[in-house]
Amino acid sequence: MKEHLNLTFSNGQKACAIEVDDSGDLPAALSQIGLQGSRPVLVVIGGASKMSEESLARLDQLFVEVLAPIAQQLQALVVDGGTDAGVMQMMGQARAEIAGTFPLVGIAPVGRIVLPDAPPVSTEKTPLEPNHTHFVLIPGSTWGDESPWLSRVATTLAGEAPSITVLANGGEIALVDASENIKAGRPLVVLAGSGRLADEITRASRYPEQQARELITKLLQEGHLTLFDLSEPLTELSQLLREWLTQKGLTWR
Repeated sequence: MKEHLNLTFSNGQKACAIEVDDSGDLPAALSQIGLQGSRPVLVVIGGASKMSEESLARLDQLFVEVLAPIAQQLQALVVDGGTDAGVMQMMGQARAEIAGTFPLVGIAPVGRIVLPDAPPVSTEKTPLEPNHTHFVLIPGSTWGDESPWLSRVATTLAGEAPSITVLANGGEIALVDASENIKAGRPLVVLAGSGRLADEITRASRYPEQQARELITKLLQEGHLTLFDLSEPLTELSQLLREWLTQKGLTWR
């Protein structure tokens, strides 16, 4: 485990980052960057590709009016992939829009990201999202290397507090993310109507007589899943997430 880094982004925002090679070092590493104790955790996974303008606007509204405000009101930790793209960018921008103070923690493979103010070494590297407050940089140079770490970090941060995962859109890496969070016993909310993986899971859940991919069938069999349709009132999702994140031992509906 290395010493933590203090990052400053071009928008003036500051963040703490730490590189961790061994999952056994996670508690100490998180403590070193000021993340300790047990508190509710919201995990955000997925993407925002191949969406209609209407669906994209609705998803953005969901981040600004539901996810960021709930995290702010509960001072919950939000954990995601940390890069300046897709739902991670939406989460960061939503936090900025509501002037949030909740911790926003990004988990990313060190070989695939570029730090602020660092000279770009490769066009294949992705910048970090500038409204995140903390980053855990893990070993690897392939997207997906972070999937088990994202789940481990969320579990470590939550401790005895409740945690939940929200999936929007997404592709193959999001499927691995979802599987890792299900394995950790974390309930999964799938945003139906957000496209790609989320809609594939929705179809498999609603039409069990149709053959689905093996990993998705496994998710449905082993996980605590609920579907929320983007066309429904956002207040319903807000209530559902609030109930989960404020109660211990809540039976998933």
